[in-house]
Amino acid sequence: MKNSMKSFTRWNLRPLVLFLLFQLGGTLGWAQSPTFEKAEPFYPNSDALAEEEVIWGFLNVPENWEDKEANTIKVAVCVLKSWSKSDDPDAVVFVQGGPGASGIQNIRTWLYHPVRETKDVVLMDVRGTGFSEPRLCPDLGEEFLQILAKDQSVEEDERQKVAASLLCKQDLLNRDIDIRGYHSQAVAKDLNTLKTELGYDTWNIYGVSYGTHMSQVYADQYPEDIRSLVLDSAIDDITTYYSKNTSNYMGSLRKVFEKCENDPECSDQYPDLEKVYYETIAQLKDEPLTVKAKKKMIPSGEFTYNAEDFKIAIQQALYRKSLIEIIPLLVYQFHDRNEEALGNLVEAFSSLLGMDYGVYYCVSCNEALPENSNDAYALNAQQYAGLQGGVSFYGSDFKVCDQWNSNTTLPSFTSADSTAVLKAPVLVFSGEFDPITPWENGQRVTEKYANSTNITGFTYGHTPSFTRIGKNIATTFLEDPNATLDEDTFLEADAIDFAKGISLNNGVASMGNSLTQVNPLFLGPLAIALLLMIGFSATYLVKIIRKRYTNLSDALVRGSSLLVALLGITTLVGLILALLKTSEQNFYVLAFGLPEQFNYLFTLSLLFVVLVALLFIYFIISLKKIQERSVVFSFIFSNMLIATYLLYWGIV
Repeated sequence: MKNSMKSFTRWNLRPLVLFLLFQLGGTLGWAQSPTFEKAEPFYPNSDALAEEEVIWGFLNVPENWEDKEANTIKVAVCVLKSWSKSDDPDAVVFVQGGPGASGIQNIRTWLYHPVRETKDVVLMDVRGTGFSEPRLCPDLGEEFLQILAKDQSVEEDERQKVAASLLCKQDLLNRDIDIRGYHSQAVAKDLNTLKTELGYDTWNIYGVSYGTHMSQVYADQYPEDIRSLVLDSAIDDITTYYSKNTSNYMGSLRKVFEKCENDPECSDQYPDLEKVYYETIAQLKDEPLTVKAKKKMIPSGEFTYNAEDFKIAIQQALYRKSLIEIIPLLVYQFHDRNEEALGNLVEAFSSLLGMDYGVYYCVSCNEALPENSNDAYALNAQQYAGLQGGVSFYGSDFKVCDQWNSNTTLPSFTSADSTAVLKAPVLVFSGEFDPITPWENGQRVTEKYANSTNITGFTYGHTPSFTRIGKNIATTFLEDPNATLDEDTFLEADAIDFAKGISLNNGVASMGNSLTQVNPLFLGPLAIALLLMIGFSATYLVKIIRKRYTNLSDALVRGSSLLVALLGITTLVGLILALLKTSEQNFYVLAFGLPEQFNYLFTLSLLFVVLVALLFIYFIISLKKIQERSVVFSFIFSNMLIATYLLYWGIV
């Protein structure tokens, strides 16, 4: 009987043991154990961060969670500790979008966020991005910018984009990187592991843009990890994320057209805005516009806008309220082919492409594009005849992924329909003008969850939770996820104020860039000239009042120099103050000029330059009659230097 029991136990436990080992292997699928290792600060020279309690480190995890022999990768992590100094604080985890954008690079957004009063903020660079190792093709965005800059057809743009993307893929394969390991389900496992390694029992997930899809996948897989869930600019259905891209864009843009039409001043200054928008597309399709660009961004020094570049420029403007307010102005500047002003937009394209595009295509081609149909995308775009096709910046991803996925076995994913299992409170933000994840998404996402609240960010575009109002709402929710929120709080936001009455002057942007870059070598002479002018002006004013100059030529040249210097100082200071005031209202207006109320400054600038020239001529003519010529010349030269800066910037 005893032997019989041993035999029974041995043979009946074996299936159980094998089952448990199988489950464990299926869960981990990796021979090593994940670890968290602390690291040196990613921003060692930041004084602001040096004053904060911050944990920097890397989460060591398998590149492919399903492969026992997988490589180890490092996921970069930054923990901004709560100001409360609590021994057991709650945590908010920021999941960035893109896919392919860095979460840690948003550290300044979170550094003084009110949620830190009681909570740690955990920032993570999703595998393959930012400070994580390895990074996947961080320079591919720059290659795309060079492609967009060329004067060539949409088809050639797409061909070169596919070729550049495939070179990226080949580079990843050559580096023994498993491109099948980069997707939302892998990120979900990273998050679950990170929670354990950092010692949190539960935490609050805060996803934005594509990060909302990753956050929802995480919520599906590990609902017990989540105390609350914030989804800002949410993806409601990954199967229509691309196929509805055009209607999402045009639905938001039509709101701008309607709002301008209903604004008497806007409709008077920018009549028939929608018609002009479509005319501009047709115009640029036939005659692309080439503008000058900084060679540090475009080696050729030129960027050619075609119809597709125009469409993506307007689409990106819908992301931010301050850009929404210049869309009418922007459409008309493209229509009027203002080369100098539009050259300032090239930097905006540069920032648009500032992601790790290797991750973008690993994630998109793994899980998004296979669920979307190119035919459905084309059919959706056909609703807008004047658009002449969808936005090829997104449409070309179908062709990239067709090639990217060739000879690659895609991972299999579980359905995302299980979101109802999450019982934790959910807060959803959606922007009124959001062109990529429109406000209707927020309504549909809210319906998925049993305990959810939808907040519409009226007057805002993408990610409205990072506005002043949005931060207050998010903080209230994160402090008490069961609190009753005012869903109409954003109605208190300032209304859209379209940029009107702008005096075009391309020198304004040049001057603004010079002053914000604070280059001592460039601005040093300007500062010295100002100091000399102020010093000489004070000295001459005293001497003139005391009638120290009896020689008529001396008195005339010094008096004239004094008046010209005062005009120059007034003009320069006035321009700086105008720049500051305009930037406070809408920074992007400076790309085109200044509001009409500052027109007098352009007149003063021209008058100053003319008077400086006349003063110098008079000085040369009267040179022999003037005492202390070198001193007088120094004063006049200071005026000439200020005039030179105004001419260099293009103010005059």
